[in-house]
Amino acid sequence: MTVLITKLAERGWPSAGATDSPPMGIKVGALALFAILGIPLAVTYSIPFALASIFSSNSGSGQGLSLGVLSLAIVIPQMVVSVASGPWNQLFGGGNLPAFVLGAVAATVSGVLSLVMLPSPPDDVTITKAMTVKGFH
Repeated sequence: MTVLITKLAERGWPSAGATDSPPMGIKVGALALFAILGIPLAVTYSIPFALASIFSSNSGSGQGLSLGVLSLAIVIPQMVVSVASGPWNQLFGGGNLPAFVLGAVAATVSGVLSLVMLPSPPDDVTITKAMTVKGFH
């Protein structure tokens, strides 16, 4: 959708240095897209950390180490994207569109690989036992 909104904005906004604001349809489309993307982003920021905490406490391993490894798994790719996206975009003529397309392709490949390669989750009985709260610290 980012590619579509970008292409529509380029057509609807004739000059690159225009000081006018973009058409209302472009503003609404961009705002709607990012509002919808806020939902999975909130899940990304909360669920993995909660699950890592639950599984590490049930297995007897350290929660701090598990959450630190998870945090590094998030931060290192962000640093790679920050360093590599500028040259990647310049390679294809500038703008953010090449990095967005590469990100969409990478997300699609990652989603398919996660469905194919990850093991099936345990039965509901095992999950219920693992998620019981034993106390607050």
